[in-house]
Amino acid sequence: MEKEKDFKMIAKTIFGLEETLATELLRLGAKNIEEHNRAVSFEGDMGFMYKANLCLRTALRILVPFESFVVTDEQSLYDSIQKINWSDYMDVADTLAIDTVLNSELFTHSQYISQKAKDAIVDQFRLKFNERPSVDLDKPTIRINIHIYNDTCTVALDSSGESLHKRGYRDKTNLAPINEVLAAGLVLLSGWDKRTNFIDPMCGSGTIVIEAALIANNIPAGYFREDFGFQRWHKFMPFNEELWDLIFDSAVNKITDHQQTIIGGELSPNVTKKAKENIKLAKVDDVVQIRNCDMKDFEVPPGRGVVVINPPYGERMVKDNIDELYKMMGDTFKQKFSGYDCWILSSNIDALKNVGLRPSRKITLYNGQLECKFMKYEMYQGTKKIHKLEGREPGDRRQENGGGESL
Repeated sequence: MEKEKDFKMIAKTIFGLEETLATELLRLGAKNIEEHNRAVSFEGDMGFMYKANLCLRTALRILVPFESFVVTDEQSLYDSIQKINWSDYMDVADTLAIDTVLNSELFTHSQYISQKAKDAIVDQFRLKFNERPSVDLDKPTIRINIHIYNDTCTVALDSSGESLHKRGYRDKTNLAPINEVLAAGLVLLSGWDKRTNFIDPMCGSGTIVIEAALIANNIPAGYFREDFGFQRWHKFMPFNEELWDLIFDSAVNKITDHQQTIIGGELSPNVTKKAKENIKLAKVDDVVQIRNCDMKDFEVPPGRGVVVINPPYGERMVKDNIDELYKMMGDTFKQKFSGYDCWILSSNIDALKNVGLRPSRKITLYNGQLECKFMKYEMYQGTKKIHKLEGREPGDRRQENGGGESL
């Protein structure tokens, strides 16, 4: 594949963020965009591959598929992997790692398939050169992705290296930090206009407010990363440093310097300190404020805005406490956040009932293995009379993604 020619790529993402990622790709200039389950396929050249890794906020990995075949069992997989001329992709002195994703009744253990594929590759090198490449799980020369869907196996190179959620700005976390890709997705899904107030009154180590600041000021998602997988390629699409510098500088030149009101609140003094340190590392401490306070005591800035909260889901809390926490969130929305669109992400459907407000929109997302609902509550300023005149309460209208259904 030559750098000037377009080729197919697959951007992996979190369930529920496919449409958001497709929109990002469209704005970035991708061609032939198609949404799939937890992935979006698209086309672009090598420069676009660099740009996608650097700029996409809701992508976990950018894969470059190069081989596809039918498999029936482990032996047919081994044989098909061996037919690929791996010398086109790496030298015997290089290192490799293999990630496998299975969606097939033929195989049940992804690690075993990774091992079988690795054996096929190293056996080929041993036969050719009487030497074999080594495995490096952290920073291999090439990271290979194997995806088996039913009986079809697709082999791809992972151009990202480490998952793209590892932005490079965060080294202090609380017990359950939110994935940066999910955090960015929440901000983008909220419809925040980047000008009104943005608040996370339970901000933990600050990931959601940091992602909001990066989005608002057009700071590339991968700006702080030390490296990407494609920078270690030297046989398959060898890394072009001059082209990378051009892409990087172009993205950096688009950074803006707006002064939005972005505020996080955190009850724990220790976690508040961690959040402030992360905000400094992300170089957005001039934009983001962190307050050490309980949500119910949060001083809301005047004007309109968006609230996004990823509260505890209750795994480590007794039921009475979690119910009380969610009731407090709903009460605080009503008392203090008039004029705001308030969003809560939670896997605890029973606890969400204690918010005591009717959501106008619900979106299904996954936080790790947990299926969650991202619920929107519109806190109207003044009277609801206009809605009553229309014969309905706010939130009664049905919207996409299940808006208006009962909890």
